[in-house]
Amino acid sequence: MLAAYDEQVRRRPTPDLPGGWVERDRGVVRCISGPDAWNGVTWCALEDADVDAVIAAQIDAFAGIAEGWEWKHYSYDQPADLPDRLVRAGFVRRETEALLVVDLAETTLDASPPADVHVRAVVDAAGVDALVVVHEEVFGEDHSALGRVLLDGLQRRPSPVAAVVAVAGDTPIAAGRVEFHGGTEFASLWGGGTVAAWRGRGVFRALVAYRAALAAERGFRYLQVDALPASRPILKRLGFVELATTTPFEFTRRV
Repeated sequence: MLAAYDEQVRRRPTPDLPGGWVERDRGVVRCISGPDAWNGVTWCALEDADVDAVIAAQIDAFAGIAEGWEWKHYSYDQPADLPDRLVRAGFVRRETEALLVVDLAETTLDASPPADVHVRAVVDAAGVDALVVVHEEVFGEDHSALGRVLLDGLQRRPSPVAAVVAVAGDTPIAAGRVEFHGGTEFASLWGGGTVAAWRGRGVFRALVAYRAALAAERGFRYLQVDALPASRPILKRLGFVELATTTPFEFTRRV
């Protein structure tokens, strides 16, 4: 599974927006999606390279493209001291996540929400707004840019993304999305979060199962997620396997 993920997703990324593009240069793969969406390095092979020079070249390459971008480092990337070199070059290391994957052909993810909670597909601007509200409460950050990217994706055919919101009565309490990586066997889960008052009641598991069903219906074999410590044990109990860890290194252009 790790070899398939590395080849299909890391080396052949899909930009978030139609005007985005992918560049391959000096042992790295860069994904450029535009100012509202994700930009960064998705894959590298630098064991035989002048690593510091390659890092400097990426900083130069992104200088005219994005104010902020990310080098997505995986625990098996070489050389072993690449994280230290990124920090010395001005990157900020964020929290390490577990790369978890489940084979949908071998696992049935079936988890219903609590009786007083309903899971709804996001199909319009109102649904996107509800997802953004939940994300901003759960993660404490502005998610308006994500809302614009998500609304664009939902309007395309076939859509490269689907999103869901869990509601208690009329109140959104949890939300997440699943991205469909065209031309690969992988779909991926993003943004799954539940407001504090509803945690520990099975809402998160229900969101995972709902999105897994969407991925299976679209013919994807694998479902992948970058999991923080809070969600990792839940996902492992659902059948996800840890293949590696991944750490975002963020670079912000100096003005």
